Amino acid sequence: MIAAVAVTVVVADVASAMAARSSAIVVDAKTGKVLYSADANGRRYPASLTKMMTLYLTFEALAKGRISTNTPVPFSAHASAEAPTKLGVRAGGSVPVETAILSIVTKSANDSATALGEMLGGSEDNFARMMTAKARQLGMNGTVFRNANGLPDPGQFTTAHDMAMLGIALREHYPQYYGYFSQRSFLYGRQRINGHNRLLGRIKGVDGIKTGYTRASGYNLVSSVADGDRRLVAVVMGGASGRSRDNQMAALINTYLPRASTRGGGDLIAKGGDNPIKTLAKILLPKHDAPTPDAKPAADDAVVASADDSEDDTEQVAEETKPVIQVKKVKTVAAMAPAPKSQETTSQAVTAYAEPAPAAPEIDPVKTSSVPSGWVVQVASSPTKSGAQSLIEQTSKQAPRILADASGFTVAFDKDGTTYYRARFGGFGSKDAAWKACDALKRKKISCYAVEQ
Repeated sequence: MIAAVAVTVVVADVASAMAARSSAIVVDAKTGKVLYSADANGRRYPASLTKMMTLYLTFEALAKGRISTNTPVPFSAHASAEAPTKLGVRAGGSVPVETAILSIVTKSANDSATALGEMLGGSEDNFARMMTAKARQLGMNGTVFRNANGLPDPGQFTTAHDMAMLGIALREHYPQYYGYFSQRSFLYGRQRINGHNRLLGRIKGVDGIKTGYTRASGYNLVSSVADGDRRLVAVVMGGASGRSRDNQMAALINTYLPRASTRGGGDLIAKGGDNPIKTLAKILLPKHDAPTPDAKPAADDAVVASADDSEDDTEQVAEETKPVIQVKKVKTVAAMAPAPKSQETTSQAVTAYAEPAPAAPEIDPVKTSSVPSGWVVQVASSPTKSGAQSLIEQTSKQAPRILADASGFTVAFDKDGTTYYRARFGGFGSKDAAWKACDALKRKKISCYAVEQ
């Protein structure tokens, strides 16, 4: 009993220390320049910001064709029993992947996050290992994940710096899915589900990304802002209340957005030629979507944590003014089998870590064999995004067999002050596979070239 009390006191002291002050960072998402930093490398509990990585891995699976937006996500007894906020799917039921995504970006549904993790990782424990491995590959060296939803776990932590890295990676690696983060509500059956991010529609240019709250973490928020030629990612962690967190974020955006660069443009990833952004990209992010291991590591003992803290769903959200996505409830009793396995104003680029961090606990080694590379096939460019999407659809119809295992997407880039959109196909396992696909397309009179993204 005495030992148990002592452990409780130690955990409480650590939580109090981590919540003693807030941390924040503002990054120019075009150049990687840190415009503001306050304890950005201080260790924090992520709360529901954890779901950003759950969605990153979901987007990865979508882009590589492992799942589709209509793939059923089965809810196990464990997922169904997660603490609110939640979608409320009964054990044995399922919803489409898109419904799970929408419930996470709006309601921050803990059950949906767990269900996605179990489907993609075979188990939530294994999925947490995949999340941590992905964090390392993205340069998030101050982060360890223990679950898919962010419910309290003393072994799960991150930093404001790392969350900024992840926020930038979500947009740059998966622009075709990033629009989900700007959705402020959706219809689940006849139920209208509103979101928690009150800055959407309040601050010009804010297009996501995620809120988070537990008693131990305080109020967290990652925001992405795009206004004209300027783009920011800002993070506030450990706010005393939702209102104070939102006000701090609004002040940071209003102060630093005018200082963001208007040069460069387009994505930081896979820029061609002698553009200096390409050099910065090597520091800021991997050249392509960092691979997730297909092999399942050996299981270890899970850290058991109380689920008495959850995403705060008591705050009222302003009425939706954007078109509402409506999805249907899916009833099923057959669960799908798991898928295969103090302020600084500096000019420094965001690097893996700017100062020493507390030692992270050991994580299991993860195998990285047999993972797809970052090679894609580009077929055309268009002055409009819809035009590029039409080119993707047209090419898919012309060469269905060649592109059967590929997924189309668009990438924006600037040329002489004008934004264009590349029409590309990804999901090729190697350089040779991409080249062979392009050669086959050329035999069908479809112009293309293979490039490492």
